[in-house]
Amino acid sequence: MAAPLRVGLIGAGWVTQHHLRGWAALGEAAKVVAIADPSAERAAERADAFGIPAVFTSAEAMLAAGGLDAVDIAAPRAVHAELARLAARHGLPILCQKPLAPTLPEAEQLVADIGGRVRLMVHENWRFRAYYRQAAQWLRAGRIGAVRAAHLSLVTSGTVPDAEGRLQALERQPFMRDERRMLVAEVLIHHLDTLRMLLGPLKVEAAALSRTCNAMAGEDGAVIQLSTANGAGVSIFASFAAYGVPPQQADRLTILGDAGTLRLDGSTLSLAGPHAERLDYDPDATYLGSYAATIAHFVGCLESGAAFETSPEDNLETLRLVEDCYRLSGFETANRSAA
Repeated sequence: MAAPLRVGLIGAGWVTQHHLRGWAALGEAAKVVAIADPSAERAAERADAFGIPAVFTSAEAMLAAGGLDAVDIAAPRAVHAELARLAARHGLPILCQKPLAPTLPEAEQLVADIGGRVRLMVHENWRFRAYYRQAAQWLRAGRIGAVRAAHLSLVTSGTVPDAEGRLQALERQPFMRDERRMLVAEVLIHHLDTLRMLLGPLKVEAAALSRTCNAMAGEDGAVIQLSTANGAGVSIFASFAAYGVPPQQADRLTILGDAGTLRLDGSTLSLAGPHAERLDYDPDATYLGSYAATIAHFVGCLESGAAFETSPEDNLETLRLVEDCYRLSGFETANRSAA
């Protein structure tokens, strides 16, 4: 049996609990043997919970210590590029949380700088959710025929005060308060990427972004119109500031074809048409499973030499859509003028 892949995790924030469970799901194929975070307390907490033997307060110290075969970057997006460059200098394959960098130009420069020196994959786990993988299979098999239109909605009350006056989305992920690019760059980037996986290349035709919650620097509402390469219309309607709905996120997707309809309603995936079908998924297991599937893809491609599905080049295509949403909406220009 081959020795386990020795992984160093950079970051000990909220999302790393899911990364670590994903690595643990691989059993003896890979082991997280070191963790680095500026907060020694948070790093030690993760190390204790997941049996990680080595703890560092900087990525530099962790990489200098050696003994690693790959790096998983799960730090804030503002430092993704510098950490990826650091890992590349050490010649290590990299799994980097989305996005590669806060803006498209920074991400393009990072991809150019790293080139082919090391293997680099973007940790874009949304498209690895089991119901989206099944939806992709149905679409590839022609189960609804040619796609004519699609609509995706994501509506939560995450930035609406609850009974105690708390903003649930910001309680869960406090960093969102200060992100000037929030809903599209942090959340809908997942959906744009997943729609690309399902429908092929997309173009942003129009976008309107809005901010309802004054506790945030960025937007919490978005209406986006896109088109596929074949001219089918695709719309996204999203808000974190919707009264009367739960604070939890749940995707609702409808794809209309000329021979059927594909629907995702939370964790229920269904087909309507000549060959109707319905599948129900456990939402928590599907969420956690997407991390395990993403990480398994990374490890499998390292072993086989196959191309990463979420390669840097692929992620740049998603980032171009993100950039177009901000550009076409004029949201950032309006915010700067108001300030």
